[in-house]
Parts: sequence; structure tokens; C-alpha cells
Amino acid sequence: MISKSTEYAIRSLVYIQLQNGKEKRPGVVEIAHEIEAPEPYTAKILQLLTKQGLVESVKGRGGGFFFREDQLDHTLYNIIQVVDGDSFFYKCGFGLHHCSSEHPCPLHDKFEAIRDGFYQIAISETIRSLARKITEGNAVMNRIYNN
Repeated sequence: MISKSTEYAIRSLVYIQLQNGKEKRPGVVEIAHEIEAPEPYTAKILQLLTKQGLVESVKGRGGGFFFREDQLDHTLYNIIQVVDGDSFFYKCGFGLHHCSSEHPCPLHDKFEAIRDGFYQIAISETIRSLARKITEGNAVMNRIYNN
């Protein structure tokens, strides 16, 4: 459903928030290691996210990635839109250019339900809500967060 770039972007942002909650600002090397992603790829994604205002960064000693309070409420939809665009939420699951309710593809009804359900998740979940689930012990994120 989402690209590897978007997966890494979401995991990076959640990890940054988890670390910010401990008064830490992680760097690219740490983030890449902890989300199990290639460092150069992670750096490129974080550069894009910073440029688009989803996260902040400071270089040098004491630097790293962090959020302003208003950035924590960016939704998954915002992240997907920045990394991949929002075409997933509108395109045909069969790959046709002219699929519609009037002229449906063979997957139209079932894919529309999946796409609409994923859209509801994407607009309702935020970096803050995902990180909270982990800190409250209701979710895990690979091996990276232990209370």
C-alpha cells in the first residue's frame, strides 16, 4: 500500500518523537540503525521531511532531529503526500486510467473500500498518536523501544 520510502519516513518520525520524549535529539546514523534502514536512504528521506517542515534539525554538537509542538500533529496522510504524493487515494486498484463508479474495473468496489479505509487511518493517525501507543505499551516498533 505504501512505499518503502514512506515506511522509513513514518518510522523515522515516530522514532524521533520517542527520543524527543526522553529529551534526546537523534542523528541520521542512530535513526537509520534503529529503524533498520540504509543510512544514505534515511538521510535523503529526512532531508525531504525537514525541507517540507515535518521535522526540524540542528547540525553540530547537541544537534539532531526534533519536533516543534505543532509538528507532532502531522498525519500519516501528510507524510504520504510529502514522500509519495496522494495518488494512491485516488487511483484505480487495477491500474486503469478511466475507472469510475459508472465504468468500474473488476476490482473497483473492493479496492475502493480498502482505499477509503486506509484514507481514514491516514487522516486520523498522527506522529503523536503513534508514538503514544508505543510509550503506553500498546504497540511496539521493532526492537527499538523498551520501557
